[in-house]
Order: sequence, then C-alpha cells, then structure tokens
Amino acid sequence: MNFRPAFNTVPVVVKNLIIVNVLMLLATFVLEKVGINLYTHLGLHFPLSEKFRLHQIFTHMFMHGGLTHLFFNMFALYMFGRVLESVWGPKRFLTFFLVTGIGAAALHTAVNFFEYYRVASQLSPDQIEYVKEVGSGIWAEGKNFSDPLLSKLNLALNTPTVGASGAVFGILLGFGMLFPNTQLMLLFPPIPIKAKYFVIGYGVLELYLGFSQSGSNIAHFAHLGGMLFGYFMIKYWNKNSKRFY
Repeated sequence: MNFRPAFNTVPVVVKNLIIVNVLMLLATFVLEKVGINLYTHLGLHFPLSEKFRLHQIFTHMFMHGGLTHLFFNMFALYMFGRVLESVWGPKRFLTFFLVTGIGAAALHTAVNFFEYYRVASQLSPDQIEYVKEVGSGIWAEGKNFSDPLLSKLNLALNTPTVGASGAVFGILLGFGMLFPNTQLMLLFPPIPIKAKYFVIGYGVLELYLGFSQSGSNIAHFAHLGGMLFGYFMIKYWNKNSKRFY
C-alpha cells in the first residue's frame, strides 16, 4: 500500500512540534551567551545525579545538541509524522509522540542504571563519593578524570540526554507498521526499499550499535525504546479499537 498525503499544509501538531523545537534551540544559543545552560536544566540527567529533575523526562524531547541534530529529527518528523497525524488525528498523534519519547527515556535510563552499577561495583565507596562531590565541577570546566572508571562514572552522572530522536524512531516504526509496503528511497545508496524492511534494518542496526558502542554519545537504546513503545501502543490501539484512526 502506498500513501500520499492529500494536503499541502503541515498538520497542526507536527507544525507546532517543529516550531517549539526550533525555538528551544534558539533559546539555548541565546541564553548560553548570558551564562545560562539550558542543557543542565532541561536535558535528561541520570536519576542519581544531583542535576536530575522530574520534569526533564518531558523537556529533554524539545532540546537538541545543535543544528544538524535538530534538522535530521525535524525532517523525519515532517516526512513521517505528517502522514501519521493525517491518519490518527492530532490528539492521538500527540499522545503517540509523547509516550514514545518518554518510553525512549525509560529504556535509556534503565540501560544507564545497569552501566552505572557495573562501573560502581569496581570502585570503592570513597571513590564513588569523591566523583559525586567534585565531578560536576570538573565537568563544568570541560574536563574529566584521567582514571577510566572515574571518568565513566562522571559521564553517567553529568551527561544530559537531549533530543526528539526516541519519539522520531517511534514515528518511523509507526509508519512502517501502517504502510509496510510503501517504497522509500535511501540516500546512501540511492535505492528504493519498502518501509517495513527499512524499519527492521534500522532497528537491528540500533541494537547492534547499542551493544557495540556503549560509550557512544548517541543514545541507541533510546531509539530502540521509542520503537518498542510505539510498537506496543499500536498493537494496543488495534486490539481495543473497532476502527483504527
């Protein structure tokens, strides 16, 4: 089944999500000039970090690490999100976006807990307390510990996670489930591929990278979390709705 949106305007939720994300990046750049770091306040921190706040579970989805990060997420949101919103309507689409984004944060945080305790088990209580006491200040200066274990623990405590990527991967999964045989054109290499194979391939790649590049600054398990929660949401809706809309 091929789907072509029968409209020329961007639907309301996708449009407003793009606007909010663009404005938040501009605010990040502007406030940085006056010494206010929005990543510290709105990026998602590890729950054991002194910088963690409950609202970050939501706000991190509207923060981005730069123009390139923002562009690719918003481009995917525009390309695939407008299709899903036209099928589901604004309320259901917004619910899907938020739940997959929060689900992405949940899986990412769960994996970080595992990694944190794996590293902490190799350190003494005094070393862990030392990192908690001085690590934040060292990180604020753009530095880190020379010891690899102390460095990893400090990264876990003080590195914020930002971006709508988890929700975007959920949207990609949703598109693949609703329109599995739609032909997509890859950029590299420039060949057509059905949406269902594209989604499966991307999921397998993220799983591989998540395990093989655990120290990467890309939150691969957040991407997988968005896809996983998106899958269960669509299955739930299909099971409990006479009509899927």
